[in-house]
Amino acid sequence: MEAFYSFFLVVFSGVFFSMLSIRTHIPWAVMLILGGILAGPSFLDVMSVNPTIDFIGQIGLIFLMFMAGLETKFSQLQEFKGNLVFLAFINGFVPFLVGATVVWFLGYGLMASLIVGIIFISSSVAVVIPSLEVSGVLNTKLGQSVVITTLLQDITSLTLLSLLLQSVDPITEVPLYIFYPVLLGVLISLRLVIPKLRRWVIKMATGSPDLFQLEFRSTFLVLIGTVIAFEVLGLHPIVAGFFSGLVLADSIKSKVLKEKIQTISYGIFIPTFFIVVGLETDLNVLKDTSGVLLSIVLIVFSLVVSKYMSGYVAAKMVGFNSIESGFFAATSLPQLSTTLATAFVAFSLGLIDQTLLAALVILSIVTVLLSPILIRAYSARLEKK
Repeated sequence: MEAFYSFFLVVFSGVFFSMLSIRTHIPWAVMLILGGILAGPSFLDVMSVNPTIDFIGQIGLIFLMFMAGLETKFSQLQEFKGNLVFLAFINGFVPFLVGATVVWFLGYGLMASLIVGIIFISSSVAVVIPSLEVSGVLNTKLGQSVVITTLLQDITSLTLLSLLLQSVDPITEVPLYIFYPVLLGVLISLRLVIPKLRRWVIKMATGSPDLFQLEFRSTFLVLIGTVIAFEVLGLHPIVAGFFSGLVLADSIKSKVLKEKIQTISYGIFIPTFFIVVGLETDLNVLKDTSGVLLSIVLIVFSLVVSKYMSGYVAAKMVGFNSIESGFFAATSLPQLSTTLATAFVAFSLGLIDQTLLAALVILSIVTVLLSPILIRAYSARLEKK
């Protein structure tokens, strides 16, 4: 009964705070995290993370990264040009150095510093793409530059994260110089085999009234199987989930099927993960010392400044004008999927403490709120020009 009660509270919170998000225009993910913080030990303390909720949250974490991978098209990555690679490198490398240096300066060890630096590399496609669509620049040169560089930075961040986690919590004893060539070979093989397997399943079931349901189930079977295969190789589940999405990205052609997957993912599992993130974030650490608050302010400020400045300067260097460069810089700010997933895993492994977890959650909230405001402001200037 206790497990059902906890699950009911999580589902209720997901529905209530999603509706509140619509009314307040606060981003959905941010509202769910705030809801978890409100219900957790920081304030009301009416909910806690039990094994049932933790398991559903872990599934939500994998689905979150899977959906991020599913939105990444290899066909887009194949269109890279030198300028965009340079743009992504500057917009990722400078924040990496700043993030790692700030955390080291705050007295943390090398591992925590590297984790925050890797987080600073990434941005959030989930926040960027809707903002580009609303601004009407998604299909322009500027919009595509934003999308492609964001994807490259996310892939780089997750690859570095897999290296770090493999060194800290090795799932396999295979040496890294063998591990990654093997992983690349498996990834390419799955990209070739899985579309043929799915076509075979559809062909065998053609004419059956259960065709769509079978395709839906087979897609989930491939997802779970691919995650397991990557885990056996030694990838952490969140990285495995992302690569599973990459594998399936170009083979799922049905728009209806994608919508069904999104419904399952964003209807139950992913909201539970966001609520769990809030529940695991204990803001009582802010009451301990003024140094904790200073640490959080420094981390948030350093990300915003380093991301914005590196994005602006790099965009100017590759030929964009001042307004376009400002627009690009604003789109590089939001931290959501990769940031929260990495923070959640690092905290569970004991690599970061509650203060850094709180800082990274607050960082996600601040940047997801700030970025759309700046994007709208630069969009208005672009329209005038």
